[in-house]
Amino acid sequence: MKLRMLTAFALAVGVVAGGAAYGQQQPPAAAPDLNAIPDKMPFNLPFGTPISYEKAMAVIQAAIAEANKRGWPEDFAVVDPGGNLVAFARMDGAQLASISIAEHKARTAARYRRPTLVFENAVQKLGLNYILSLDDVIASRGGIPLVADGKIIGAVGCSGGTGSQDEALCKAAIEAAGK
Repeated sequence: MKLRMLTAFALAVGVVAGGAAYGQQQPPAAAPDLNAIPDKMPFNLPFGTPISYEKAMAVIQAAIAEANKRGWPEDFAVVDPGGNLVAFARMDGAQLASISIAEHKARTAARYRRPTLVFENAVQKLGLNYILSLDDVIASRGGIPLVADGKIIGAVGCSGGTGSQDEALCKAAIEAAGK
């Protein structure tokens, strides 16, 4: 009987403490007015000629070089503007679940013409959970469109680390391959 009373008391203390901690959390940033009508279409870059296999491989090789420098085994995907896979690489030791995630990040960035960080921020910072109901969206950074001459030629997706690691590799790959 004493054990039950002690357990009940511990549970009650945990609930009260948990509720107090929950009440101290900061509210999410104010969501934008979804009824506002922008003057210009956001993320309205036109689609261009799809990235070549050679250029896609240069992006991946640049990503691998940066990942090797940092000791981060990752998966890398490059897609064309329609989200179709052009090139892929998985480093030794990269997690297997990240194969499809890298492709998904690249596909989302290409088709929606914006970095996947935009979707992550919309859900995490603005509380716009309806974003998760859009077809083929992944709300996780690490997918960035590839732009040439002001047109989207594809996208790169990196996965295997934290979102910030994935995004850093994408950015480094784009910068190095663009030179």
